[in-house]
Amino acid sequence: MAGFRNIRDMMDAQDAGQYLYSSWRKQPTQTTASGIWFDLSMSPGNPSPNYYIGTPGKFTPLSRSGDGGLNHGPAVAPSGNKKFLRKILALTPSSTAAPLPMVLLDYVGFYGFIDESVLAAQALDNSVPFPRYADGAGLQLMPVVVAAQTGGQPFTVTYTNSDGIAGRVTRPVIMTTQVVNGTILHSLAAGAAAQNNGPFLPLQAGDTGVRSVESVTIGGSGDVGLFALAVVKPLASIALRGIDAPTEVDYFTDNAGAVPEIKDDAYLNFIVLPNGTLAAAPIHGMIETTWG
Repeated sequence: MAGFRNIRDMMDAQDAGQYLYSSWRKQPTQTTASGIWFDLSMSPGNPSPNYYIGTPGKFTPLSRSGDGGLNHGPAVAPSGNKKFLRKILALTPSSTAAPLPMVLLDYVGFYGFIDESVLAAQALDNSVPFPRYADGAGLQLMPVVVAAQTGGQPFTVTYTNSDGIAGRVTRPVIMTTQVVNGTILHSLAAGAAAQNNGPFLPLQAGDTGVRSVESVTIGGSGDVGLFALAVVKPLASIALRGIDAPTEVDYFTDNAGAVPEIKDDAYLNFIVLPNGTLAAAPIHGMIETTWG
């Protein structure tokens, strides 16, 4: 059991006050579409929205202390501890939202305001290092719409993988025609066979993480609009199956003790795969963390 020798050790840590219950509530205003991934961090509510404001093309780190996100407790590394996700509880009363797969992410940071009208390779600025997961292990790339595009244009990303090998290139993907801010740019409800419909860009074969991003290349005839290229670490998933009851996952008991570790000062939030529009559909719940 990660971080603890057994359940008793984990319960002793909680008895000693080494845990936190934290509530969250999101009330999206965006008219999302069925089967297209959406970044819930950009929606109003608690925590407050993340609008991906930063210098164009420059890596901007995200943190709990500086930018908000879900409250997961204090810094614990200075006392020799590690922090883990114990539970997620989530619910919605809206039938247009459920069923609703959700993924909890550590948003390490983003490259801001990438211009979709520029056809030449756009060099990105890595003068600010990643604040967490410096070796890039498990980090994924997630392009998020921040100013509406038309859609239909291909693009690729050139990066250095978690083994330190530069010049790696993502598989070409197509921009969605869903133009709502917060939409995952390459998520298509019914894409071509070569399209990746998941929330993360398909890395070059054999790669499992990203250490830095060097450039973005827009193909075709270009487009209007802007996107942020988020660098994220997937931590855990949960699925709301209906509106009649909340869904809860206990990662200690339901995941064979393989609990996600949460880094100090991590910026946490969710992405979701809506069944329909999330406009005016409240989504709320709690997370529980513990450390030892």
